[in-house]
Amino acid sequence: MSSLISGFEYDIFISYRHNDNRSGWVTEFVSAFQEELAATLKEPVSVYFDTNPHDGLLETHNVDKSLEGKLKCLIFIPIISQTYCDSKSFAWQHEFVAFNKLAKEDQFGRDIKLSSGNITSRILPVKIHDLDPEDKSLLENELDGVLRGVEFIYKASGVNRSLKPKDERTDNLNHTYYSDQINKVANAVKEIITALKKNTQRDGEVTKEVVKTKPEKPKNLNPKIIIASFLVLALIVLVYLIIPKLFKPSKSVEISIAVLPFENMSNDPEQEFFSDGISEEIINILAQVPRLKVAGRTSSFTFKGKNQDLRTIGEQLNVNYILEGSIRKSENKIRITAQLIKVSDGYHLWSEKYDRPLEDIFDIQDEISLAILNAIKIKLFGVAKEVLIKKYTDNPEAYELYLRGRFNYNKWTEDGYNKAIDYYKAAIKIEPDYALAWAGISTSYLSLWIYNYLPSEKCLPQMKEAAEHSLRLDDAIAESHLAMARMKMYSEWDFAAATIEYNKAIELNPNNAEAHVFYAICLGFLDNYTEAIKQASMAYGLDPFSSMINFNGANVYWMAGDYEKEVEYGRRLVELDSNFYGGHFQIGRGLMHLKRYEEAVPEFKIAVRQNYGTFTLFRLGLIYGIIGEKVKAREVLEKMGNLRSTQWGGNYEMGFVYMALEEFDNAYQYFDKAIENHEGLMLYFKYNIRSFPEFEKDRRTNLILEKIGLPYQ
Repeated sequence: MSSLISGFEYDIFISYRHNDNRSGWVTEFVSAFQEELAATLKEPVSVYFDTNPHDGLLETHNVDKSLEGKLKCLIFIPIISQTYCDSKSFAWQHEFVAFNKLAKEDQFGRDIKLSSGNITSRILPVKIHDLDPEDKSLLENELDGVLRGVEFIYKASGVNRSLKPKDERTDNLNHTYYSDQINKVANAVKEIITALKKNTQRDGEVTKEVVKTKPEKPKNLNPKIIIASFLVLALIVLVYLIIPKLFKPSKSVEISIAVLPFENMSNDPEQEFFSDGISEEIINILAQVPRLKVAGRTSSFTFKGKNQDLRTIGEQLNVNYILEGSIRKSENKIRITAQLIKVSDGYHLWSEKYDRPLEDIFDIQDEISLAILNAIKIKLFGVAKEVLIKKYTDNPEAYELYLRGRFNYNKWTEDGYNKAIDYYKAAIKIEPDYALAWAGISTSYLSLWIYNYLPSEKCLPQMKEAAEHSLRLDDAIAESHLAMARMKMYSEWDFAAATIEYNKAIELNPNNAEAHVFYAICLGFLDNYTEAIKQASMAYGLDPFSSMINFNGANVYWMAGDYEKEVEYGRRLVELDSNFYGGHFQIGRGLMHLKRYEEAVPEFKIAVRQNYGTFTLFRLGLIYGIIGEKVKAREVLEKMGNLRSTQWGGNYEMGFVYMALEEFDNAYQYFDKAIENHEGLMLYFKYNIRSFPEFEKDRRTNLILEKIGLPYQ
């Protein structure tokens, strides 16, 4: 079978070390992969898979000529194992490196632009082992960038092996299904082939729109490019600082805007990260403009790569205006475009394009700013007006590291939090007074602690020091006060101090959805449910497509006892991200409190499969105990006990399973341990005790609430 595109021998080349197929793993993968391809693409796809048991051709053969035709394929899939990354091996030298060179020089180029606008590589790695640092370095040096691919890795304590079809997700720390990963590879292949076919004319020649990577691409993103972010921030903020006057709204008219992710128009796929970072920073700064409502980052980024009508996007985000733009870098020049669209009629109210050299870009910010103001001065002031823009750092390298930290923090994973801390600390090493980075460190340590990834002694001192230092450096940014507020609430259980800090954060940045939703939870702890729901609703209005905002909004309704509303938020979470455990967790918890136990159990089971930890398991054990399934409750308790060997904390969760087993003295001993360890989840104690009404006014319950500092009976 020939390739779908003329001039290529195969569509896909599977490269592997033959040692990795001794158990038949690669053969089984290829078989499942071909089945999935047949169900994913309309046309048959040709796959070259060498079943020769010998690792390489004979010395008498011309290796390069023998493989030249076979390597002329559209997509190269290397099976990345612990032995693959060996510069002396046949697979590495004559397949991986050879294809990388060949692809860079053919008519498509190794890196191509997808229909979504994103950039991807025609090398699609399948990882079956976690790699040693030197192997990872070898790969990334050859790829000229970060290793990306689909993981088939089974991970457990002391285990690093390839994922097998029969492996259970709950037993695998990566929580992945074999069939899901096969589907991801097939979908990635479909995207690449679709893009290649669209970029090919009938006569087989590539159109001009194809993104072609230069053979000698620099290995690191030029730090000067990062400086361009400040140019964009200055450019956009100056426009929107004057929006209320530009449109002359009445007090009853709300001016609101969504900033869509700036499109990366450059040949370098690394700038995709850069474009996203700029967009996020624009959102953060615009959010501080008085009387301007700004849609949150998560909600705006929901529409990345989606070719939807801007008016439709505006309606879904409930905004009046949309800002979109693009960034293109070529050699030592950068082109920035931005345009403002009115949602109601799609009319372009303002647009501009700037071509500037990268050198001394900080010095030309004033020039760009004046150019914008002069363009609209008749409508606005009649004369150009100087506007002061706050800069958090003038160091482009520190700024890039901060953006990478935010990128990893937004993953909501243990690994993401740890990487975020590393990037924030690297930024501070360069720029010691970088208050935003200090605030980021505090928030990341809080997340590692609250979800039982690290014990108190490894998190609380660092969290407190970072929050206090951030505030000392700059008490005029919302992030410093938000970090302090969350530390005061979850760690010190000082709700009065936390309330002051939340209000200050919201005063400085009324568009910070995260500040509103965590303030809502603080108000819930204090039994002020009316104001709590009001704050949660404001957070949702600012960032309706954020899983974090919806999850914590559901928590507020749970605290207020509105379980129907909690279930509604849970179903919305499932629609937003079916793989996020929080949706099924909230649905199950709401149904449990509504005494719809038969419906709640399967929801908790799904949540456990999606996030195997004490936080989800204890809910399953709790409901088993309540409905009389004591044996199953004890089985869950045993699993939780096993997890505590690798996860810190869990006393709070263990206590409630013992409550469900009617071992109340044992339960209260665990609650006392949780207080002694200062586990943050103990703050939610009084909402879970509702499942045991005979204990809501128990002396021991009131004593626990008194120790925490919460209102009690």
